[in-house]
Amino acid sequence: MTRVGFRRFAAALAMVLVLASGGGAWWWLSRSPQPLSWQGYADADFVRIAPTQAGMLTALHVARGAHVAAGQPLFDQDDVAERAARDQAARQFEESSRQLANLQNAARETEILQARANLADARAIADRAAADLRRLNVAAPAGAATLQARDAARAAYLSAQARVAGMRAALDQALAPTGRDQQIRAQAANAAAARAALAALQWRLDQRHVAAPAAGIIADILAWPGEVVESGAPVISLLPPENIYIRFFVPEPAVSHLHYGDTVTLSCDGCPAGLRGVIDFIAPQAEYTPPLIYSDQSRAKLVYLLQARPRPGQARQFNPGQPVTVGLPDARPGKGAPRAVTRAVP
Repeated sequence: MTRVGFRRFAAALAMVLVLASGGGAWWWLSRSPQPLSWQGYADADFVRIAPTQAGMLTALHVARGAHVAAGQPLFDQDDVAERAARDQAARQFEESSRQLANLQNAARETEILQARANLADARAIADRAAADLRRLNVAAPAGAATLQARDAARAAYLSAQARVAGMRAALDQALAPTGRDQQIRAQAANAAAARAALAALQWRLDQRHVAAPAAGIIADILAWPGEVVESGAPVISLLPPENIYIRFFVPEPAVSHLHYGDTVTLSCDGCPAGLRGVIDFIAPQAEYTPPLIYSDQSRAKLVYLLQARPRPGQARQFNPGQPVTVGLPDARPGKGAPRAVTRAVP
C-alpha cells in the first residue's frame, strides 16, 4: 500500500470510529428511560342532597354552578302541616309546664298573708293566756284566787298553745308546693313528653328547609319548584372540593414501589405548577387494559387502579373528567421502578 493510500485508509477509519461513537452515544441516551408518569383523570364523589320527607318543592335558593357555603339554604318544601303541628305541640307543652309550675309553687300570696295573720293572732292569745296563768299560780296559794280559776287559766293556756301550733302548720302548708309528690312527678313526666313531642315536630319542620351540608359547587339541579319530591329523591347535586380525586392506572412492575400515603405530582392543561396529591387507594386486584390471556409475556399489560387526593386548596384546580398526568416528585431515570418516593407526613 502506498503512503497516500495508507493516509486515505486511516482517515476513513477515523471517520467510521467517530460516527460509531456518536451513534453509540445517541443509542445510549435514547434508551435511558424518562421520569415515570401515568395518565389519569379527575373524578369526584358528588353529594346528592334530598329531602327526608315527601312534599312539594316550593323554592330554590341556588343556581347551577353557584358556589355555596356550609349551612347556606338550598331549597324549601311546603311546611304548612308541619308548622301547624309544631304550634299545637308548643301550646300543649306550655300548658303542661304551667300545670307543673302550679303544683310546684306555694299558695296564693293572699292565702299566705292570711296564714301569717292567723299565726300572729294565735301567738297573742297564747301570750295573754300564759300571763293569766302566771298570776293565778301566785294568787291561788295565797287565797286571792280560787283553784278553779287557776285550772281554767291553765286550760286556756294549753288551748292557745295548740292554736299556735295549728296556725304554724297552716302557714307551712301555704308556703309548701300545692301538689303532692306523686302529682308533681306525674305532671313532670307529662311536661317532658310534651317537650319531646315539640322537639320531634320542630325537627320535621326544619327538614322542610334544606341547607348545604358542606361548602362546594352546585353541580346540577334535579327538581324544580312545583314538583312533588319523594323522600330520598335528590334535588341538588353538590360537589365539595375535598371530594375531588385523581384516578390513574399504574403498570404491574411499578405498583409495588407505590404505597398508601405517598406523594405524587399532578399536572393538567392550564393548571399551575407544583400541584401535589397523596395516594389514598390502591386497588387490591389487577386488571388488563385489553382483554388478554394471562401469561408472562402479557404482564406488561397488567395495571392497578390508584387514587390520589389533591392537597387542600389545590382540588379546585381540577374538574371531573379532566385528563391529569400523575408523576413522582424527584424521580430519576433508571432501568426499572422509581428510586425514591416521597411519603406524605400525616
